[in-house]
Amino acid sequence: MPPEPGARPTLRLLPGHGRRLKAGHPWAFSNEIAMKPEYRALPPGAPVRLEGDDGWRFGTFAFNPHSLIAARLLDRDPDAAIDAGFLRARIAQAAALRARVTDGPYHRLAHAEADRLPGLVIDRYGDVLAVQANSAAMDRLTPDLVAVLSDLFAPRAIVARNDSPARAHEGLSEQVALLAGGEAHATVEEGGVRFPVDPLAGQKTGFYFDQRPNRDRMAALAAEARVLDVFCHAGAFGLRCLAAGAAEALMVDASAPALEAARVAAEHNGLGARAEFRRGDAFDVMAALATEGARFDIVICDPPAFAKAKKDQAAGLRAYGRMTRLAAALVAPGGFLFVASCSHHAPADLFAAAVAEGLHRARREGRIIASTGAGPDHPVHPMLPESAYLKAQVIELF
Repeated sequence: MPPEPGARPTLRLLPGHGRRLKAGHPWAFSNEIAMKPEYRALPPGAPVRLEGDDGWRFGTFAFNPHSLIAARLLDRDPDAAIDAGFLRARIAQAAALRARVTDGPYHRLAHAEADRLPGLVIDRYGDVLAVQANSAAMDRLTPDLVAVLSDLFAPRAIVARNDSPARAHEGLSEQVALLAGGEAHATVEEGGVRFPVDPLAGQKTGFYFDQRPNRDRMAALAAEARVLDVFCHAGAFGLRCLAAGAAEALMVDASAPALEAARVAAEHNGLGARAEFRRGDAFDVMAALATEGARFDIVICDPPAFAKAKKDQAAGLRAYGRMTRLAAALVAPGGFLFVASCSHHAPADLFAAAVAEGLHRARREGRIIASTGAGPDHPVHPMLPESAYLKAQVIELF
């Protein structure tokens, strides 16, 4: 019989599939749940109780009958209300953490499962908020979410950046729109540099907060340095280095809008005289610079994901190796190379091996002085280590 109207359905795991969830994992997959025909008609993202075949109560989960990740943990209480009050409590906790680990209103405010808001990403640009709902549950809760964010932060604008490929896995359509407020252009302040941001038109949600500690680290090395910032996007690494006293910075990207944003930011911050911009394929530009005999004290490579799917892993790792080889050839003796990967499908050990191979092929020796990831405003769920997507190394080359 289908559940009574208004009742919360109880779903059960198939025998032998409870161990991982008992250990604290926040997901149940579709092949782990004893599916009844009536449950396939439940609205995607609807709250359900999830139990083991032995009666173990796992709590309240968001259920999506059309997704491989069929159930996502919302609350350990199987009767928890999933409403505006739920969102308010979780977002307030997320904001309290950011108040302790960041120094201003420019950060990732909510980072999905690690903030117990499965699939929800919120980036804060001062008085503008960008929201990305990558699960059916958070998509359903968006009206309540807008109301809660408006009450807690009184933002000038709230933007939906629902254009992530992850939404397709949940059966959700793309949406980029203004959800509340008016004009959405914003400014990020970081390390004494102001970056104009357009959350409606920029890449991702408009700015890459995850690299902030790494930008801090490279800026600290940059006094009087010649800097090459490859895959520069809006120039955050290069401009931070210039603001910290770098002699010059060449910023490279294939995107004309990204380079224009970097150029505007350079002029806005009085750094234009020491900044140069070159549009082109990063690999081609690095090869050309090597042919020209160019050398830099700092070379930064922060590329887009080279391994966007499991099937791309091998090719992606080869690309990271080639990137490292080309970049290492451009580092002056005693200089520093920064390399990063935001590919979920390039694990830290395989990425490190690809980087080491690239250094070997470039015939460069060096020492790793930092192996890093994202900043503390991008926390990681302890049972989802794969969500620690960002890997980076700082290497001094001889």
